[in-house]
Amino acid sequence: MIRITPAIAIDEKAIVENFVRASGPGGQNVNKVATAVQLRFDPAISGLPNDVQTRLRALAGRRLTQQGDVLITAQRFRTQERNRQAALDSLTLLIQRAAEPPVPRVATRPTAAAKRRRLQSKAHRARIKQTRSAAADDE
Repeated sequence: MIRITPAIAIDEKAIVENFVRASGPGGQNVNKVATAVQLRFDPAISGLPNDVQTRLRALAGRRLTQQGDVLITAQRFRTQERNRQAALDSLTLLIQRAAEPPVPRVATRPTAAAKRRRLQSKAHRARIKQTRSAAADDE
């Protein structure tokens, strides 16, 4: 189990790592060694609560596959281990963000002064446009 927050841990079986060749720094080593990491995370079998899974899928954006997996690619570093740790850190951060419940929106109403300012602004714009059209009628 990988601890994400004090209350949330994910099952390691939900994570699959593939190592592929990376682009970028490394010289000839790039052509020989698979240093980039593709981390595939399946939220359905991870043991995450349903509300966290839903928020995770929304936060994942284009990293979410059609099968519902979260796909994270890390190729910033020259070594497999550092890329592996970077991918895991990225996943952990994403799940931590998903674990925070959204702040509920509190419905508010505009103040009387705000309504008055809005209506004055509208009236002012209407007067400006009215003078433009009056000038066009005279021609």
